[in-house]
Amino acid sequence: QSEGTKERISQMFNKIELSVSSYDTAWVAMVPSLNSPASPYFPECLSWLLENQLSDGSWGLTDRHPLLVKDTLASTLASILALKRWNIGEEHVNKGLRFITSNFASVTDEKQHTPIGFDIIFPGMIENVQKMGINLHVRPTALNSIIHKKEMELERGTASNSEGSKLYLAYVAEGVLGNGHDWNELLKYQRKNGSLFNSPSTTAAAAAQLQDINCLRYLRSVVGRYGNAVPTAYPLDIYTQLCLVDSLESLGIARHFTSEIKSVLDKTYSCWLMNDEEIFLDISTCAMAFRILRMHGYDISSDVLAQFNEEGFSNTLAGYLKDTGAVLELHRASQFVLPDELYLDEQKSWSSEFLKDELSKGSMHANKLSECISKEVNVALKHPYYANMHRLENRRSIENYDTNNLRILKTSYRPINFDGKDIITLAVEDFNLCQMIHRKELKEVERWVKENRLDKLAFARQKEVFCYLSAAATMFAPELSDARLSWAKNAFLTAQVDDLYDGGGSREERINLIELLEKWDGVSATDICSETVEILFYALQNTINEVGAKAIKWQHRDVTKHVVEIWLDLIKSDMKEAEWVINKIVPTINEYNANSYTSFACGPIVLPALYFIGPHLSDKVARGHEYHNLFKVMSICGRNYNDYQGFKREAEEGSFNGVHVLLHHDTDVSTVEEAGIKMRAIAESSTRELMKLVLQTKGSAVPRACKDIFWNMCRIFHLFYANTDGFSSAEEMIKDAKAVLYVPLTIPGEMWE
Repeated sequence: QSEGTKERISQMFNKIELSVSSYDTAWVAMVPSLNSPASPYFPECLSWLLENQLSDGSWGLTDRHPLLVKDTLASTLASILALKRWNIGEEHVNKGLRFITSNFASVTDEKQHTPIGFDIIFPGMIENVQKMGINLHVRPTALNSIIHKKEMELERGTASNSEGSKLYLAYVAEGVLGNGHDWNELLKYQRKNGSLFNSPSTTAAAAAQLQDINCLRYLRSVVGRYGNAVPTAYPLDIYTQLCLVDSLESLGIARHFTSEIKSVLDKTYSCWLMNDEEIFLDISTCAMAFRILRMHGYDISSDVLAQFNEEGFSNTLAGYLKDTGAVLELHRASQFVLPDELYLDEQKSWSSEFLKDELSKGSMHANKLSECISKEVNVALKHPYYANMHRLENRRSIENYDTNNLRILKTSYRPINFDGKDIITLAVEDFNLCQMIHRKELKEVERWVKENRLDKLAFARQKEVFCYLSAAATMFAPELSDARLSWAKNAFLTAQVDDLYDGGGSREERINLIELLEKWDGVSATDICSETVEILFYALQNTINEVGAKAIKWQHRDVTKHVVEIWLDLIKSDMKEAEWVINKIVPTINEYNANSYTSFACGPIVLPALYFIGPHLSDKVARGHEYHNLFKVMSICGRNYNDYQGFKREAEEGSFNGVHVLLHHDTDVSTVEEAGIKMRAIAESSTRELMKLVLQTKGSAVPRACKDIFWNMCRIFHLFYANTDGFSSAEEMIKDAKAVLYVPLTIPGEMWE
């Protein structure tokens, strides 16, 4: 069943089909022929209107949402205007008028969703209907009220005189007919494809007034693509395909469609390099393309986003409309910041404030149509990209997924070849399948703890669930089982070893463990000084040998020696810190930094797991500068967050960390809070540097799949340590563990209604 679902989703990439718009088709139908002004230029659109009136007399989407009556009223009135323009379809007109009369109260209903420009366009069409001598059978006071509202809206736009207001008035030009509109002035917004704003209705209104050959060329191309009707925006291929890619990635099922996604991104990148207007004249498309292309390692500059500071955004159409969706995309894009891209920091700051303000107003919670964007905003603010784990992100996306895919511009539309039910079905099945595998692996880790007697170490933290959680939540695909088990077991062992060197063992035991690892082969009972060391050494030896044996299948070489060296590096760095504590020595900042990124203990967790990700890692690459630099920058980020958040706990335990070092040696730091500010700045700088290293392709020898593991660990640091000492505070992680490992997902019943 899932294979059939995958095939249907794969087919969604082949061709973008948007639902046609009765509203825009009506405006195209009103364009007169150049040679015979008494005849329509597009008679096929007129025929479509005659054939597609709904049974209640309206025009619009057949499965109309109850909160989209304004949308339907606009589509119906435009269709009536088109039919009256050519004096045909009298019965259709009368049925349409009856629908408008009986639903007119919705025009002023604040609960109804208002399409873009409705308060100008709908009254403008009413004025045209009145000029044609048509009686709407609506009270004059009601008509005067909405016409007055239109005048107020026009006055607001004109008084503003900002570029954003000019763009808005141009976009809704069809609603300003007969108001002294300078139609030639509109052509300064004409795009290379001949359209105005990629909007068939705006372009048709201009074509009817100006007979502009480029407007007509655009309209012919749209009608040619869709047959005898048009969508509300064209082209929207890049945006729509990127939305599909984004959905599959956020739902955790993108790995099933790698070739299809690569094809979309290659095409998008090509369009980006050619400065395609479809990308660069739409903020949402531009920001989403930047984010997804950068995330996938395409060499792409953020300079294009520099124009969208708060003032720059306000001078756009989206800015004038206070388009929450566009700001959300800018906010998401701003998180893919590299060193020296300070304007993305500013963008992140103002977009965050904008989104918080919109949430606080409650307007996004007003109805079901707004609820989806409200949830997306809430998630984006609470869980930024760099402080998230894949599986938590996937679960939230699945729980909030909108199968309807309805979007609204001047009128509502949806991609008709996208089946949201197929997508969510695969996502839920895939999540639950992976979760079942993860639970089995967790039981294996728990058995391993007991078999190696690690539960007998009274001084050590027993964190097998959380050690496994970080593996399952980032490397969740079934085929990465070896990587997850290596990660979880080594993570558990690092906690035990760390506790031994943090005061759980004697100096003799600490030295003895190092000696045993250095000897490795031929260790006998007489070489071991205590039961604690015996338990730890044999657990290490068994686990490292297991990793080495499994890695042969993946790497076709023995990596055991390298894994032993990784462990020795960690234990020796732990020993150095233990000696500092025992001898009451506060190392210099440089001494501490040179040791602390290794003692942070990510080496044995991350580095052996890379052998099980898939790509071949030669010994040269695994011991090379790039590989080590990725590890170092990642660890510096985690170390600084951990030191600040764990300062109080470690001080109570008689240990010390980077906060003590700064307080002792840095003349600019006199309080814990000042140390925290400095350490956060280092962590954030390291995060950007790591992103740069991960995304870098030129001269890079480390495979991207391996780099992603370094980045995923960095995201875990932000999640665990940015606001609390998460690893040491079990209650902070229990909820996440349940979500990833224990609670299966279900498909909401209303999805099938």
